Amino acid sequence: MQSEMVIKGLMVDPVTNMPIVILRDKEGERVLPIWVGIFEANAIALQIENIATPRPMTHDLLRNVIRDLNGNVEKIVVSDLRETTFYALIYLRVGQELVAVDARPSDALALALRTQAPIFVEEHVIDNAKTVDLAPEPASADRLQKWLESLDPEELGKYKM
Repeated sequence: MQSEMVIKGLMVDPVTNMPIVILRDKEGERVLPIWVGIFEANAIALQIENIATPRPMTHDLLRNVIRDLNGNVEKIVVSDLRETTFYALIYLRVGQELVAVDARPSDALALALRTQAPIFVEEHVIDNAKTVDLAPEPASADRLQKWLESLDPEELGKYKM
């Protein structure tokens, strides 16, 4: 089963200084943090802030290729969590065929923003993320939980490059 989620914000982990995309379910009950690379965070931040670049970035190029080939991004799904690595699938509709393409979640999220595609997360990923310390550097799961609970909604999205 899948839960639809939205990107609630983009923040920097205060311990590791790594960007984190915060996904939240539509009911606002569950949160899923996904650590991403600096370049992917930049691509996501640019789209969140509606900042146009003079030339297409990689995710813009991918959107344009899909569109020009008469395809459509139906949805993206954060589909698995193995150890501390998330996996995602981009579901493309090309004609009558639905194709699932393996992707890093950061790339899938950047593409979803550009195509207004819905974002889903498999339930087992949300459940497993609660039991795994996802931070890229050793840190306690308790620290992460307390930090996520203390997030001020006003601070979400104030990520700066």
